Amino acid sequence: MSIKLIKSSFYQEKIVKDKLCDFIQKAEQFSFWNYCKKFESLFAKWQNRKYCVFVNSWSSANIALLQALINMWKLKKWDNVWFSSLTWSTDVMPIIELWLTPVPIDVEISTLNVSLETLKKTLQNKKLSVFLITNLLGFSDNIDEIKTFCDQSNIILLEDNCESMWTVYKWKKLWNFWLASTFSTYVWHHISTIEWWMVCTDDKDLYVMLHMVRAHGWDRNLDADLQQEIRNKYNLDNFYSKYTFYTLWYNLRPNEITGFLWCEQMNYIDEIIQKREKNFKLFVFHLNNNNDFYSIKHEHLDFVSNFAIPVICKTKELFYAYIEKFEKAWVEIRPIVGWDMTQQIFWKNLYGENNKNTNSKYIHENWFYFWNSPEYNENEIDLLCSLLN
Repeated sequence: MSIKLIKSSFYQEKIVKDKLCDFIQKAEQFSFWNYCKKFESLFAKWQNRKYCVFVNSWSSANIALLQALINMWKLKKWDNVWFSSLTWSTDVMPIIELWLTPVPIDVEISTLNVSLETLKKTLQNKKLSVFLITNLLGFSDNIDEIKTFCDQSNIILLEDNCESMWTVYKWKKLWNFWLASTFSTYVWHHISTIEWWMVCTDDKDLYVMLHMVRAHGWDRNLDADLQQEIRNKYNLDNFYSKYTFYTLWYNLRPNEITGFLWCEQMNYIDEIIQKREKNFKLFVFHLNNNNDFYSIKHEHLDFVSNFAIPVICKTKELFYAYIEKFEKAWVEIRPIVGWDMTQQIFWKNLYGENNKNTNSKYIHENWFYFWNSPEYNENEIDLLCSLLN
């Protein structure tokens, strides 16, 4: 028996593929249209947010969000944008590419996430404009205290929630703590539509700007009332507005095939996250009872929508021993998400050595993970539990 990192392209793959083939044969249009709009409405409602903007990739979501804030004059060149040091490159690259200043913040080993304490430690003698926090692998730290502190300090909070869709903290979904949050539907995330992302917010002005940043600076995909509001502001008629570019933009649009997949996967989302949480409880019981590993703190979370199981070893020797153990059992594993970003080659080339974020660096050097699949059978779950003993 072998356990691959990715068991299928999407949940209930055979059923969904059959429906997808039928959709492709009958579809009248494949560019952004009704299914994309339907998904945005469905996900905003499921997320308890007013607005959802669908884009074509993870990096697109983050760069669209930062570009929108720049267009709205909430950010300017060289402003400090802080981010969780333990994250993926798509959180850091847009900051650099938009001529903002990236500032990494260390995490707690017990939660893998930034805490108020690590935030304040980094904040000393530095001005913070925006904080892009990552909720890693379905976990968070004292996120409500971070929000209160940022509100009091006039810091804009943004949230990368690609790995924690549906995790609940103090009876509130993680991604509802911020001005805006981004989500992923990459092929082995909570829900898979192969590659796409979205941004959620309650802020109308940000929602409108994100629409224009996503598609050529146009107003084309906005609702008719919002279109008319913008056209009246600039004294434009309906003919000339078709090719009017209002602001700095990209082409980050999704398509109807992805929109169809998303609407189909929404039928399974509750089933998927329930299975993930059930698996997580089994895995974390064995992990936290093994003294070779650092325990994962999760009791403060009401519901853990876990993405993958982190195995943080207490020594380098144990790290290599457990890697060998998992690989001999034919279990596919991966290094820590995107590593500590300050240990990546691109960061060292641009900013030099940075060993201040000691927790992130330690996790970077002593951690691997295996996927938490909602499609595991009992034998696979038993094997993974035994490997954690």
